[in-house]
Amino acid sequence: MSRSETKKTVLVAGAANLILAITKLIAGVLAGSSAMLAEGAHSVADTLNQGFLFASLRRSARPPDPRHPFGYGNERYFWSLLAAFGILVAGAGFSIFEGILTISGHSNEGTQVWLAYAVLVLGALLEGTSWVRAFHQARQETRDNGRQLVEHVRKTPDVTFKAALFEDTAAMVGLAIAAAGLTLREITGSAFWDGLASVLIGLLLVVVAFALGRDSKDLLIGQATDSATLREIRDEIASARGVTGVNELLTMHFGPDELLVAAKVHFSDDISADQAEDVAGEIDRRLRERVPIVGHVFLDPTQRPPARVSGPGAPRATGPAAEEAETPVTDPR
Repeated sequence: MSRSETKKTVLVAGAANLILAITKLIAGVLAGSSAMLAEGAHSVADTLNQGFLFASLRRSARPPDPRHPFGYGNERYFWSLLAAFGILVAGAGFSIFEGILTISGHSNEGTQVWLAYAVLVLGALLEGTSWVRAFHQARQETRDNGRQLVEHVRKTPDVTFKAALFEDTAAMVGLAIAAAGLTLREITGSAFWDGLASVLIGLLLVVVAFALGRDSKDLLIGQATDSATLREIRDEIASARGVTGVNELLTMHFGPDELLVAAKVHFSDDISADQAEDVAGEIDRRLRERVPIVGHVFLDPTQRPPARVSGPGAPRATGPAAEEAETPVTDPR
């Protein structure tokens, strides 16, 4: 995951949303459309959120210090939580409220309907450009990690990129809903459809806010890496010379670009303490090469627990058979 690519995605989305926030609100007032006003509120919320996400990129890039020895990577998750809250309050809250007012008969008649359609076309162009940028980044990252697109978006710890992609996708869907509501209002002469479109846009934003908030919360409190990466790390440690087993393996994200790895490792009785130290250094190097986001590796040498005995006075089993009899360690997550 590239910080520079994510920054470009956020800046493109922010510029598009700023332009659209102004034009949608003007068009909504002149056309008397609650759906367009809801879309305006949507773009206002998205603009504020892009500001939050850009701030998260800058603040999370600060180097470690004595009070924060692992750096500030987790600040991305805090600011993403603020972004989700902004979507929920500024976007979803206003959209649903405005839609309910329109459905209940409190709507304003407008004459400049053509302006609303023109802004919808402009919105499709700008939001489409922003969405293509986010989609291009997603495709680029899937080529790097070999995942399917949906799997990558679901599992990536880069919530800043994920927020930009979700917001752009919701914006495209919201434009389609607003266009449908406005068209049905003009055909039927009933403001109900316009109000319903506004409510649906609000509910769409609730879903986006919930998804972003959930992912940010999980990562903020110390989420482990995904199971595929965990298997890679376990295999790399277990395959090192002198290692006879991995008793416990724990991982935790410190931002999307840094992962902490802690493991209790069984070393062979045939190697000395100095050799074990060399092996640990080799494991550290190989893990960073195989999983580039690994930033810190802590290995705790432990003794293999005694093998089970079948009866009183039975001798302790040794050799490969005894090693295979050890109970396998489950995924710590």
